[in-house]
Amino acid sequence: MAKSINKATLIGNVGKDPEVKFLPSGTAVANFTLATSERFKDKGGEFQERTEWHNLVAFQRLAEIVRDYVKKGSKIYVEGRIQTRSWDDKDNQKHYKTEIVVNDLVLLSGRGEGGESGGYSRSSSSSSSSSYDQRQPAPPDDLVQSTEITDDDIPF
Repeated sequence: MAKSINKATLIGNVGKDPEVKFLPSGTAVANFTLATSERFKDKGGEFQERTEWHNLVAFQRLAEIVRDYVKKGSKIYVEGRIQTRSWDDKDNQKHYKTEIVVNDLVLLSGRGEGGESGGYSRSSSSSSSSSYDQRQPAPPDDLVQSTEITDDDIPF
């Protein structure tokens, strides 16, 4: 049987503050929405914008990071898998919800831009891995020493 792929990659803005709950087992679950937008020209030559809303869910430590650092308006990068759940309500009506189960998250907003801080990332190399990357900020431009490049520096 051929291998299949279920992967979603999104960059967008969080629609409202995440809702974080804890399961009876103690596992944290964060539910939030993400808006992605595209701009295009219509037949009349006018620019239009279309926004798509995505339901996201994060579990365990990643849900706690979402709780602590993500808020309405935060710009984030997420990777995950698409999952559709179904359930019957009290009137036996079938309901469906399609969501992205997040397994990688990068905060793109800086302080004061809708997010607390950028630079935390959780890589999903293995599901039980808890490797987090806290990157150092880039040095200010005035501290970077500039050197002039001459023809002798070019290797070809």
